[in-house]
Amino acid sequence: MRRHRRGTDRRPRLAIAVTVLFFALLYVPIGVVILFSFNAQKSLTVFKDFSLRWYTEFFHDDALIASLGMSLRVSLVAMAGSMILGVALALGLVRSRSRLGSLAGLIMLVPLITPEIVTGVAAMLLFKGMGITLSTGTVMLAEITFSISYVTVILRSRIAALNPEVEEAAMDLGATRWQALRLVTLPALLPSILASSVLVFALVFDDFVLAYFTTGVDPQPLSVRIYSAIRFGVEPTINAVGTLMLAGSIGLIALALFIPRLFGRRGGLDLLSGK
Repeated sequence: MRRHRRGTDRRPRLAIAVTVLFFALLYVPIGVVILFSFNAQKSLTVFKDFSLRWYTEFFHDDALIASLGMSLRVSLVAMAGSMILGVALALGLVRSRSRLGSLAGLIMLVPLITPEIVTGVAAMLLFKGMGITLSTGTVMLAEITFSISYVTVILRSRIAALNPEVEEAAMDLGATRWQALRLVTLPALLPSILASSVLVFALVFDDFVLAYFTTGVDPQPLSVRIYSAIRFGVEPTINAVGTLMLAGSIGLIALALFIPRLFGRRGGLDLLSGK
């Protein structure tokens, strides 16, 4: 009996070692980028002193600042467009009881499992086939189309969990269907809408593959600008840009997971299930 207990109390050393190795390979390179973004000298191998030199150079680089502004504009437009279309589509899929609605719900999952490079190439060929010049507008259209699925998947389960009798009671009291939707349903969905919008903003801001295939010559999104720069060698300024993008993305995702708690709902990973 004691031997059996000793066997069950042993820690899985191999599993722990594999886990530590996995996280080391995943996060140590990121840590190195963050560390050398504060390097006082222009070196990617020798760290001398802490300095904000490369962050200062980034904010004085007109090309990088223009790319940052474009990324912010694309993210904001994609967030707004995907919210409007995603909420409407999620409501339609949940309220529709036909087979077509169920089929449309399955089709909405396809963009989530399709390799993004396939989506990027398809979007580029579509714009080229229609004679549309690649520009900021094409990036916005592609990002909106790609982000709708995320919003719809997050909101569908939340809408399905709503009690339809509340909306029916509002209409019994004299409200029209549109008023019931605006005054009852949408306020109940507000935490999920805000959280998914922040999540979409973070995903679009960091997106590279779709932006690379649908962007024009200039200005380019920040992720594409960074890729173009590192082909000629990694500059310490890129480390600073990457650190800022990482910090911003972590902050936005944390905000998206925390927003439901501000409304008295469960937050965290429950966001992905719409609870």
